Amino acid sequence: MKITTEMVKQLRNETGAGVMESKRALEATNGDFEKASEILKVKGADRAAERSDRAATEGVIEVYSHLAKRVGVMMEINCESDFVANNEIFQTLAHDLVLQIAAMEPIYVQSDDIPKETMDSIVAEFSQQASAEGKPADIVDKIVSGRLNKYYEEICLLEQPFVKDDDKKVKDLIVDAIRTLGENIVVRRFVRYELGEEL
Repeated sequence: MKITTEMVKQLRNETGAGVMESKRALEATNGDFEKASEILKVKGADRAAERSDRAATEGVIEVYSHLAKRVGVMMEINCESDFVANNEIFQTLAHDLVLQIAAMEPIYVQSDDIPKETMDSIVAEFSQQASAEGKPADIVDKIVSGRLNKYYEEICLLEQPFVKDDDKKVKDLIVDAIRTLGENIVVRRFVRYELGEEL
């Protein structure tokens, strides 16, 4: 199948990958957009993993206040250089993430941030629930794992479906930005305030 410029442009717009990378993915899949997109997603995740050990000490503190001034968010997101920190793609990512935090109320950045005692308690609770439902012992672990994943989606920013496109998780957005910008990107921390809430 002939790979046209329009096909490459469309895939590039959908994935954020480079022109030649998009063209090679389309050639490898004989023009199949879905397979080409999957190839680029895997490559992006591999690149993000390669960059994860690189120090990310630049970045921005992004602040958001809801129009009614009832919700406020402050988040630190880091990258490797001030050049990328000032890039429009990075700035848009930072803004999208504070909107996500305001709307979806995550508690932690990622599951590794959940205290061990909290995790132990949650796992025990899910395990007891599954056993009380009469599930066989060999199925209980699978049920607990599924419920944990759902729990992470509720309370961990990186695991949440993105509010503007729930086919993507927040971590996928960050991987896309890493692939496009070529630097490690890390959400360091955030705080969300809601008027009148108990601390």
